[in-house]
Amino acid sequence: MSRSPIPVTFGLGERVTLRWATVCALLAGLSSILLLALSGWFLTAAAIAGAAGTAAVLAFNYLLPSAAIRGLAIMRTGSRYGERLLAHRAAMLGMATLRAQLFNKLAAQDSRAAIDISGGDASGRLIGDIAALEDLIIRRPTRPASLIAVLFAVGITFFAGWASALALALMLGALPFLLAIIARRVTADPARDAADAVGELRTRFVDFVAARPEIIAYGLADRVLADLEAQAVRLDHARARLFRGEGLIAALMAGYGALSASLVLALAVGQAAEIALALLAATASVEAMAAFARTAFREASVNESLARLSDLTALPEGAKVPTALEAAAMTFAVGPTRLKPASRVAITGVSGSGKTRLVEALAGLRPAIHGIMIDDMPIADCAAERLRQYFALSPQDATLIAGTIADNLRLARPKVTEQQMHDALATACLADRIAAMPEGLETRIGEDGGTLSGGERKRLSLARALLAGRPWLILDEPTEGLDAATEAELIARLDAWFRTTGTGLILVSHRPGPLMLITQQIAIGTITPTADVS
Repeated sequence: MSRSPIPVTFGLGERVTLRWATVCALLAGLSSILLLALSGWFLTAAAIAGAAGTAAVLAFNYLLPSAAIRGLAIMRTGSRYGERLLAHRAAMLGMATLRAQLFNKLAAQDSRAAIDISGGDASGRLIGDIAALEDLIIRRPTRPASLIAVLFAVGITFFAGWASALALALMLGALPFLLAIIARRVTADPARDAADAVGELRTRFVDFVAARPEIIAYGLADRVLADLEAQAVRLDHARARLFRGEGLIAALMAGYGALSASLVLALAVGQAAEIALALLAATASVEAMAAFARTAFREASVNESLARLSDLTALPEGAKVPTALEAAAMTFAVGPTRLKPASRVAITGVSGSGKTRLVEALAGLRPAIHGIMIDDMPIADCAAERLRQYFALSPQDATLIAGTIADNLRLARPKVTEQQMHDALATACLADRIAAMPEGLETRIGEDGGTLSGGERKRLSLARALLAGRPWLILDEPTEGLDAATEAELIARLDAWFRTTGTGLILVSHRPGPLMLITQQIAIGTITPTADVS
């Protein structure tokens, strides 16, 4: 089994829990072998005593063996339950920490140079692939416990002679290598196909969910379902091949156990009860190797998941956010125009001329294709963390998370107060609408805004940008989807907010109303493109 390259961080509690899980797995393995071996000895010895006559039956002490068998059965059940419970607990806690670490890495990346991962693909990696890694952690306590249990079984087999013990040891020693070879042959391709199919299915599903209004409006549901069904069928076929491989490995284990027991029996010497003890210990030892069988079966799937996760683990740690930035200390130029703090500027130009591309470059979301200088250096040389400290963006297409209204607002500032939220919502002309909801700020909304209208999603995004408290606010079509009265009220409130806070404004708008907020305009055609324009 290849070692995991994924840095799973376990706290002291999880490490202690895994150790106790290993102890439980060891007890379960030893008790299973001893239970079966003692049962074989007991049944054979009782039969021999019965055949020897009444005196032998009366002299035979059946109380101690039967009590030991019951005790071992209870120990096996309890320790197996404890091993599963503790291993799952440690794995789930460790995987929860790993998911948070990987998500933080993704969130901290410079969007201008980050790896291209769609929402569905990211979901697949953070959920499905980590679940495979979780399975690897759950099985961690069983492997050393299985080895110790197997050594114990080989020791018991010495009751039938050294030849039987040696034969069993050789058979058990060869089993992991045989399992690895067969598992690679029957699971490698299906595991790769299943991993690809799951990732593709998740990506398509997320994309279709985002386009659900268009799918409904144009009656495309049947075509979408057919597309998803084709991907699901591909996944089902891959999984069916994996299950057939699992059945083959199970059959191998059953046949291997019978062959091992036959060798032990053929080479056994001594009394019948001792031979029965060794014979059933040998059978139980092959069952104890089930942990290696499960590892061999799951190895290909786990390796495929680890390969997909490797892109995320290789990402650099997020840089620390700079502190104590002052708007007055910042120099900012768009093309030939140098902007002063608290300036209000509109970027103008025809549709498709690159206005949204320019403001997304200011926010650090995309590489710049226009000449922009930040602190007298090209914006491409300015760290994304610094851009995030200077600019807050309310984009043309507002992105909201599935959660509460407050959850979406806290994305701007985790420690923002309820009063600050209400103030920002009031400026965005959304306070009354939120107050009318049954749970107010704690009202849950679905992914991308759920039940909110397009104009309400836009204003919630605007309120979030206001709460960020950056020196510059970037608004891309801020009044799109609003009626004239609401637009006029929003513009008046934003004007008062800008006067009070001294925040600068970068505006993109095709509607004339928002242009009342600005004091100067920059035509995008006057901004010299950078040398690397594609």
